[in-house]
Amino acid sequence: MGPSSSRVEMAMTKHLLLSRKWPWLLALALLLATASAGAWWYWVYLPAHPYSRAIVQRANALQERILALDAHLDVPLSYGTDGREANRDGPTQFDLVKAGKARLRGASIAIWSWPEFWSGPNWPHRPTAGFQAAMANELEVRYKIITGIARDFPNQAGIAYTPADFRRLADEGKFAIVISMLNAAPLGDDVDKLDLWAARGVRVFGPGYVGNNSWVDSARPLPFLGDSLDPLGGLSPLGRRAVAKLNDLGVVIDVSQMSSQALSQVTQLSRAPVIASHTGVQGMMDIRRNLSDADLAHIKATDGLVNIVAYSKYLKPFSRDAIARMNALRERYGLPDVQNQTQMGTTTDPVFSIWSEKKFGEFLTPFYDILGQEPEATLAEYVDSIDYAVKKIGIDHVGISSDFNDGGGVIGYQNVGESRNVTAELIQRGYSDEDIAKLWGGNFLRVWDTVQKAAKPANSPVAQLQGHP
Repeated sequence: MGPSSSRVEMAMTKHLLLSRKWPWLLALALLLATASAGAWWYWVYLPAHPYSRAIVQRANALQERILALDAHLDVPLSYGTDGREANRDGPTQFDLVKAGKARLRGASIAIWSWPEFWSGPNWPHRPTAGFQAAMANELEVRYKIITGIARDFPNQAGIAYTPADFRRLADEGKFAIVISMLNAAPLGDDVDKLDLWAARGVRVFGPGYVGNNSWVDSARPLPFLGDSLDPLGGLSPLGRRAVAKLNDLGVVIDVSQMSSQALSQVTQLSRAPVIASHTGVQGMMDIRRNLSDADLAHIKATDGLVNIVAYSKYLKPFSRDAIARMNALRERYGLPDVQNQTQMGTTTDPVFSIWSEKKFGEFLTPFYDILGQEPEATLAEYVDSIDYAVKKIGIDHVGISSDFNDGGGVIGYQNVGESRNVTAELIQRGYSDEDIAKLWGGNFLRVWDTVQKAAKPANSPVAQLQGHP
């Protein structure tokens, strides 16, 4: 046999071996391809498409029919500047373009002011002589921003002063803005300023906020500012007068952010339903800022409404890693380990009342860094809290809010343009179309209508709008 014969024989042998291996090679290739496709489906496709086509189609159709209303969102102070106009799909979590895509028909947008001493280049610092004026000015700035949306884009948005206005604007294809206000502190001790703000269009008012004020005790007192737990015992005489006045004006009372004592007193004094515009529930995340089962029952007793907020820190307990990092930070400052979830998320230690501004500021930077590293809650975890509230107080007393532009947003629901995802998750859990319509705004409009019908006297701006004699 010559060299050429040897080469032929070797080639035939190699071909024979490959032909025997081919089925195995093909099977391996198919296995790798399948695994690759499976990994792509699990890590890429599924997170972006967590619902079946049937659920997505039903959610899209339902959003076209219902009056979806977000019970609490905010606008940053930069809103309306170049690139952040309301009619542009910009970097903020709310604008008219995103709302239109999701068929979000309206929202209660808040006027509020962060305490002047908690912001700026020299934060934190204790109150200065000008803090009251600074807070009042911030209210004016936000009011101009919110009303400016309707002024500048009249074909796309309008102010809703009554539930009928909301429905009319929605029928016209316009975004309906319900003006709300949060925090009585900028009003000082003048309850009569509520008349002015009602005349200017405020239809929801929450006297509580971070830190106690002269009207109401906060669910989050700030020892650094001298606060303690429930120094007023809930409501002050000013706060009690405010409840009666708000009822007379036909303005919805918002019990968010106030202490449980204050909330209980408001529900006993109010002759109209009250709401919590943006809250979690202690049954799912045990912090003072969230509502206890007793709080939920008090609100229900007024025929009121609890709007569950898509804010991660109110939806799930902090992880063990976060708690360990926080304990390490506290040890460096001579503080004991955290005792509860409230202590993890807010600066409530009484010892902060004697710390210097410099020391407190040095503590806050790593404190907030730890909170910022905590993974966001998911849309499923958000709806878990909705489920909890519905089971406790019934479908007629639960609603939806986002707190967008002030910390709100969960994985799967990061801006108003993703509102349909909430609907899809509710469908997947078995909620009926009627129940979803109630959660997304029907309950809010019912409560608002009841509050306005109870308004008096005749010179109330709301009473005049309602046609009272």
